[in-house]
Amino acid sequence: MSKEYSIFHFFKSLLKSKPLLMRAKELDDFPFDKTLLSCRNAGIFPDMAIRINKQSEIFTGGELIELKDSDSYTVSSFNSTIPSRKKEISKIIVGESSIKQQMEKAGDDIESLPTRDVFYLVRGKRKNHVKVCLVYGSFFETIGVDSLITESFSQVFEERLKDSGVAINEELKQSLLSLFSQQENFSKVRNVEKASVKLRFRIMTEVKAEGNVLNAKKYPEIGDDTLNFILPCHNEEEENDFRAKAKLVFTKSELEKFKVFKVKHHFNGYFLVFQTSLF
Repeated sequence: MSKEYSIFHFFKSLLKSKPLLMRAKELDDFPFDKTLLSCRNAGIFPDMAIRINKQSEIFTGGELIELKDSDSYTVSSFNSTIPSRKKEISKIIVGESSIKQQMEKAGDDIESLPTRDVFYLVRGKRKNHVKVCLVYGSFFETIGVDSLITESFSQVFEERLKDSGVAINEELKQSLLSLFSQQENFSKVRNVEKASVKLRFRIMTEVKAEGNVLNAKKYPEIGDDTLNFILPCHNEEEENDFRAKAKLVFTKSELEKFKVFKVKHHFNGYFLVFQTSLF
């Protein structure tokens, strides 16, 4: 039977060396199971990608993973890449990128899975305690990225119009805002004639308290010194599917060590949590 790959298998690999999640100086130093990965990067999204299963009726694989490491119980900021639940792989493997080359070398049929689920491996520290969460992107993306950008620019637009006293009709305003609805439209490096520097706008995304999975006041169920696998659970069918997949990946003794419960997100419904001690 061929080896299968998925975010569930990745979480299982974390269990094998979970004490190191407490001790590793940098999360990037953790000995991730390279046999599960199709790429491994530093400084660009994604930090890791799970291999695609060539033949599997249950697990597709291909999930993208970003590492978020913090010396407090605050999720570190997202630089340039706005957190999301899914990513189009075509926007990541532009040209002959290193990511594309790594995935092809790993044997992935990249185009066979055009849309990828995104997960974030979040670690926070406070005094002598640590929390680690492998969490699906919808914990942070509670409205669409395009809507987030548009509404943010709308606030700037309204402020400037108010300060300047200039009147503009709603149709023109919406047309102008639509030009900025996608990050790719303005995040490119701009080369201006006779300028000795180039300009590139970058977005930095900071997590509110309501979206901070490490925040003890907002999410007291996520305790100190725990490792958590957090999945969206908006209906009974989703919950049953995740529980069934867990039974396929984890042994009975491993499952017995999990505390399984649901936590309510302040903006985005319920999430299913598989929690175990880091000790």
